[in-house]
Amino acid sequence: MTRLLWTLLLCATALTDLGTGLSISSRNIAIPKLTWELLPTGSDARFRGLAPVSDKIAWVAGTSGTVLRSVDGGRTWESVGPELSGDDTALEFRDIEAWSAEKAVILSIGEGNSSRIYITSDGGATWTQSFANEEPAAFYDCIAFENPARGMAMSDPVDGKIRLIETLDGGASWHIVDPDGIAPALEGEAGFAASGTCLATTAGRWYMASGGVDPGRIFRSDDGYHWDVSGSSIAGGDGTGVFSVQFRDAKHGIAVGGNYSAPTIAVDIAAWSNDGGVTWKPSSSSPRGYRSGSSWVPGHCSTALAVGPTGSDVTFDSGKTWHGFNNGSFDSVECVKGPVCWASGEKGRVARLVLS
Repeated sequence: MTRLLWTLLLCATALTDLGTGLSISSRNIAIPKLTWELLPTGSDARFRGLAPVSDKIAWVAGTSGTVLRSVDGGRTWESVGPELSGDDTALEFRDIEAWSAEKAVILSIGEGNSSRIYITSDGGATWTQSFANEEPAAFYDCIAFENPARGMAMSDPVDGKIRLIETLDGGASWHIVDPDGIAPALEGEAGFAASGTCLATTAGRWYMASGGVDPGRIFRSDDGYHWDVSGSSIAGGDGTGVFSVQFRDAKHGIAVGGNYSAPTIAVDIAAWSNDGGVTWKPSSSSPRGYRSGSSWVPGHCSTALAVGPTGSDVTFDSGKTWHGFNNGSFDSVECVKGPVCWASGEKGRVARLVLS
């Protein structure tokens, strides 16, 4: 019954995306019940960094230099963060990427050398600091990898351009990307270190989300070196804009955001694209408030989730309409094959959602 319902939803929305003319849509079918299963982390850290590898392996990273790892589907968690001392114990890890139970890369945020990158290849037994920011104007927000070797990290603008650094060796070394190929930032424009999804890569393409300007904007690139930018339909301003951008392929993307200081405002907070991010259209029904993170569901072509402090939402039509299904607070969400979705947030909250 559940599998049939999911199949009907997915096939209907996929056919609609292809322009078949069918009138079936997610509005015509009952929404399946979705429930997060909260997992016992034993921590009170706020986990904005989330990196599930499978239905069993997941990493989370957060406040007070905390990094946890589970290899049993979230039933138990092990503290595996780098050994920190002095002021470094207050580092906030806002993003993490992982490829196995052994290899991971974490990003800490902040002004000056508080923006750092650490890597591990032995499950967190040892960590190597591979990058420390030396530019006073830089403030790193997110990291993303297109494969285990090549990744990028995004900072707020330096000298009028969003700062990007790149690794070609899995995070062991980093260099600044030539800013000449990056479209200029506007006055007050910046990214948000809220969920690790202000920078994303899919199908060889790269995307950056920004706010601080109205509307929030989304940058796009075919190679990570040459960037164009488009305005989204998401309202922007102080603490407001696009917090998360995700593409499922080279054409279909979603973007969510809002105002983190007014999380219940649910107007002009979500958009979708079907042309690779050249243009963005407003969702006809939005999530139920500010959303910091989003993720496509692998194998469910038109389905994606969005999360924030006021709850979780799901779309079955590639971001055109959103449906709320949970009121619990989360900052980040990521779905992996299974399909299994993981979410993380404040007060040590981590959860799983299995879609059968």
